[in-house]
Amino acid sequence: MSRLSDHNVVLAKEIISRYPKQKSALIPLVHLSQEQNGYVTDDAMRHIAELVNVTPAEVLGTASFYEMFKFEPVGKYVVNVCTTLSCALLGAGELLHHAEEKLGVKAGGTTADGLITLEPAECQAACTEAPCLQVNYRHKYRVTHADFDEMIDDLRAGKLDGEVPPHGTLGTQRQHIPDDKGVGAVHPNDVTGGPAWIPAPVPEESN
Repeated sequence: MSRLSDHNVVLAKEIISRYPKQKSALIPLVHLSQEQNGYVTDDAMRHIAELVNVTPAEVLGTASFYEMFKFEPVGKYVVNVCTTLSCALLGAGELLHHAEEKLGVKAGGTTADGLITLEPAECQAACTEAPCLQVNYRHKYRVTHADFDEMIDDLRAGKLDGEVPPHGTLGTQRQHIPDDKGVGAVHPNDVTGGPAWIPAPVPEESN
């Protein structure tokens, strides 16, 4: 399925209602699309554009800035090996080469069974834990070649299903904001005072 499902359209409208401007919900909706399809399809971008009243080109132009969004099919698991300085000094290049041999694909490729996509990555903000990698953006630290092999074997055997959800799933719990906890989606042009959570100053009494 490419466009958002009926269920996800309901979620999308709830997400949009949190923002004073519809297009501010664009990134969460792209995440929702990727969770549904595993990557961001052209039809999904057109559907999102309809929902937030922008052009499909604006959806692509915004979403393509972010590495997390994929616009072609990828594996159920995307393995990103950090290759930036700290990791490079501690063997990231060798780890990436080992990963290519273990998986039988070059970096940027997907295994023949469609299960795993291997990619190099820029800094993953874990320089003290080098070399590191991410599986569907879940960190693995100080990864040895043996650690990598065990991780791949466990992924293939389904042993990490509870820890690593399929690609596109940001979290296992969906955010929900109760009606009495929201700050309200008021268009900036309609704002007449300060934020609702900041008490208005009490006028000083005149003598």
